[in-house]
Amino acid sequence: MLGAFIGIFSTIVPTNRLPLGISATSTPSPSALSFSPDFAALVAARPHSTEHIALGGQAAAASAPVPSRWRRSGEAPGPARRSGSRGGARAHAAPLPSAAAAQPAGLRALPCPGRVSAASPSPGAVALPGARARGWAAAAAARAAQRRRRAEGARGPPSPRAALYVHWPYCEKRCSYCNFNKYIPRGVEEAAVRSCLVTEAQTLLRLSGVRRVESVFFGGGTPSLASPSTVAAVLEAVDQAAHLPADSEVTLEANPTSAPSSRLAAFGAAGVNRLSIGLQSLDDTELQLLGRTHSSRDALQTLAEARRLFPGRVSVDLMLGLPAQQVGPWLRQLRTLLGCCDDHISLYQLTLERGTELFTQVQRGTLSAPDPELAAEMYQEGRALLRDAGFRHYEVSNFARNGALSTHNWTYWQCGQYLGVGPGAHGRFAPQGAGDHTREARIQTLEPDNWMKEVMLFGHGTRRRIPLSKLELLEEVLAMGLRTDVGITHQHWQQFEPQLSLWDVFGASQEVKALLAQGVLLLDHRGLRCSWEGLAVLDSLLLTLLPRLQDAWQQRAPSLVQGE
Repeated sequence: MLGAFIGIFSTIVPTNRLPLGISATSTPSPSALSFSPDFAALVAARPHSTEHIALGGQAAAASAPVPSRWRRSGEAPGPARRSGSRGGARAHAAPLPSAAAAQPAGLRALPCPGRVSAASPSPGAVALPGARARGWAAAAAARAAQRRRRAEGARGPPSPRAALYVHWPYCEKRCSYCNFNKYIPRGVEEAAVRSCLVTEAQTLLRLSGVRRVESVFFGGGTPSLASPSTVAAVLEAVDQAAHLPADSEVTLEANPTSAPSSRLAAFGAAGVNRLSIGLQSLDDTELQLLGRTHSSRDALQTLAEARRLFPGRVSVDLMLGLPAQQVGPWLRQLRTLLGCCDDHISLYQLTLERGTELFTQVQRGTLSAPDPELAAEMYQEGRALLRDAGFRHYEVSNFARNGALSTHNWTYWQCGQYLGVGPGAHGRFAPQGAGDHTREARIQTLEPDNWMKEVMLFGHGTRRRIPLSKLELLEEVLAMGLRTDVGITHQHWQQFEPQLSLWDVFGASQEVKALLAQGVLLLDHRGLRCSWEGLAVLDSLLLTLLPRLQDAWQQRAPSLVQGE
């Protein structure tokens, strides 16, 4: 589920078989950046940068140092993404944790937060059946026609493009594993929240100079608790401020108990064309352990309705590595899911996050800790089962068939620009007018009430602006690109670094040659990528590749590095 950058690395697991990035803190989401202690050690020596806080036209420099982004955790802490609702999981701004410099021996897999949606039911859900739903459909059709006319009349060179993530921070209850940026309010003034989401989206589109939005992802929190009218208002604002093509991917995260059929249809009429459903498990005992409010029967019913309304456009999450979970029963769940799922599945490993109910139970000894070796076996057996069923393992945690890849998350993995709207959301873009086109990491104010006050005062709630150096951007290109089965092509790398090729950086390294000889890494005429075996130990590979990139960069431009 993803929606949202970015959870990449999390805790170290003592196994050489557990894959990178498959935790219950999941897929990249603009609301969560989480990197492992090992990677923090790689960049700990880098000088701290000054953090800039800018609200509207007013900017103030905060002298407090900002550690390297490889130490940033919980963009949507909780968090704020995280996401993968991505222990915590998907994808906005959390405190910067201290990082231990543990160096694993050999190839060890460090799980990466995935995004697991911790959405919950809404007794006051607003459905738009009958004539009202038809009205939404007519309005959506009119907007689509307007977009097509605008596209047909477009002229001139390509305009700046980006994806857009919208964070809905509210849930009805907090799941036992969740530490995302979410809140359980007694009541939500949705009209005020809607107005602020619209305003901030318009402001960030103007500041970024983005003229074309390729995809929109509504994550949380539980965005299926929002009214379809809120989704429609945000999409309309985006389409007016920039070009939102009629065929753009618009994803909504949904929980089974907050998404009855009539409500799903209303979201479709509002402009949503893809669903990401947080099933998490098909075992009722496991669902109770996770604090979920739905049953396995609810999950399967919601999935069937979603497939009827959004054929070929439904993704589901399945968690692995739960306390006391065994390989055989989990594989039976996956086989059951294969019998009724659509064309996209995400597998996320549970991560025990400090501050969650599950973490406390394990710490006190009232619940057994998850077995990392069993989790690794589940992942390996599960991805083999999915491959045999015709699914492409196109990213560490994500599997698709019939071309049903997540366009929005692909933007994260390709290090494209994206805007983060909503409390705790993260974004990465080069502000309009930046002379050197420096890309910034932007973090919105975490707490919803404070975020709304800032949006009403300044037009947006950006709390942090962190310029990314060229080396930092290349590190992200490397770490994110290698999460995919395509890896990093030479052409893609040259878009970010035209002078220093992949061959220049990695071709002569004896350590890299050893990885090539082991068959876990490939460097050829196509570019740099992991093999099937290497994808499962990606973070261990990055422990070799990132230092090599840093060394090559320093040898190429020492004066530039000193000036960063």
